[in-house]
Parts: sequence; C-alpha cells; structure tokens
Amino acid sequence: MSNLLIYSMAEFAPVTLPILDICAPRKIAEIGLEFGGNTRILSDWAQAHGATLTCIDPMPRPEATAWIESTAHIELQRGISHDAIPLIADVDAWFIDGDHNWYTVFNELRLIEERSHADGKPVLAFMHDVCWPAGRRDQYYNPHAIPEQFRQPYSYGNGVTLGNPGKVRGGFGSPEGSFAYADQEGGPRNGVMTALEDFIEQSATDYVYAVIPLVFGLAVLIERTHPCIEAIAQIIAPYHNNPLLARVEENRLANYLTVIAAHAR
Repeated sequence: MSNLLIYSMAEFAPVTLPILDICAPRKIAEIGLEFGGNTRILSDWAQAHGATLTCIDPMPRPEATAWIESTAHIELQRGISHDAIPLIADVDAWFIDGDHNWYTVFNELRLIEERSHADGKPVLAFMHDVCWPAGRRDQYYNPHAIPEQFRQPYSYGNGVTLGNPGKVRGGFGSPEGSFAYADQEGGPRNGVMTALEDFIEQSATDYVYAVIPLVFGLAVLIERTHPCIEAIAQIIAPYHNNPLLARVEENRLANYLTVIAAHAR
C-alpha cells in the first residue's frame, strides 16, 4: 500500500528549488536520506550550480549509498546528526528529515544555529514532518538513543489516526516494528512542530517560519537578517497555513487510513 501514499520531502521541490535559486547556496546539508529521493533532487541542483551537498545518516539505505558514494560533489557523513552537524562548516541551507521527535529536532536546530553563526551564516532550514502525525507526537526509530527525561511513553504495534490523541489497533504506523509513536499526542516536548516552536522561543536570534500543510508538512525556517528573506517570503506566502491545502491533506490522510482499515479487515 505504500505506493498509494506520497510522503517524501522530494514532493516540495517546486518550492524548495526556487528558494535555492534565489539564495544560491554554495553548500547544502541534508539530514536523513531514506531512499534518496530528495537527495537526488538536491544533487542535481548542486551539480548544475557548482555547489556541494553533505548528507548525514547513521544507517543510509543501500539504494541511496550506491550512487552517492560515486558522486564527486556529495559527501556522506555516516553518523547521527548531533555528532555530525558541528563538523560540517559553511552550510548555507539545511534540509532536516531525520528522526521525527522533539529531542532530536530541537537539538538539531540548536546545533545548526551554533555551527551557522560560527561560520558567519544566517540560518535557512527546510524541516519535514511538522504536521500530523509527527508534528505534535514523537516518533522514534531508536527510542533508547533519546535520554529518558526527554522520551515520551511509547509503544510499537498500535498506530495513530486522525482525531484521536491516543493510539488504535491498526492506524498509521509501522506494523513491522521499524519505528514507534508516542502513546499520546500533544503536551510539552512532544513532536517536531513543538521542537521548532520551543527552539525559536529559547533562541536569542530572531526567526520567522512558514508551514506548508501538505505531505506531512514542510516548515521553512529563516533568520530575519537573511539577505534573501523578502524574496523567499514571496515564494512561500501563498502556501503558508493555506486552509485549502490543509483540507486536501486531511482528506488524503483520511482516505489512506480508510484503506489501511479495510486492508486490516
């Protein structure tokens, strides 16, 4: 059934690539590769514009690594994002699509800010999965990597569904047990969107962000001092919290959840 659901950050290329065209980054970093769909798009852009791409993933899939490691303008960092980010200098644009939980994302943003400011760069970051289901509910690929005080109660097996803050039999999840969701949606330190909001609140830097409420949600985070902020705003403004897009996403997910329920029966 996975071919019925679009889910990749690659789907946002009609928005992200025009922003890259405007900002003309010399170096891009991507956290989380999965099958390398968005990586190929960024690689093609980087090659066409004389830029480089650094990819961060502790366990990249063979489908992605085979061609990445043979591509001259791409560097692959096999490690967790919290270890890799401080080592990658002079990044102009970050793509964040790794572990979708508060602790991971909050600290990714904190480290990106520290690294960028040390290099004299304003922060520009594209963040996936800021809407349902991971926007307000932690998802864990490796729960034991999250310190206990920052880890929500979680379980494997049962999934999540629209309009239910708990978990249900079936629903959206990982029947094979490759990841787990927090048992409850909402509350402090829970979810990717919460991590973004908490980071902005605790940072001394002035940020703005926009959210495209489609394909699990994309946030574009940018410092107010970024020289391209006005041009970026013109691209992103029509999509930001657009109620029509949000309704289409809700309908898309409801239909997919109906298919999951029918398949389970």
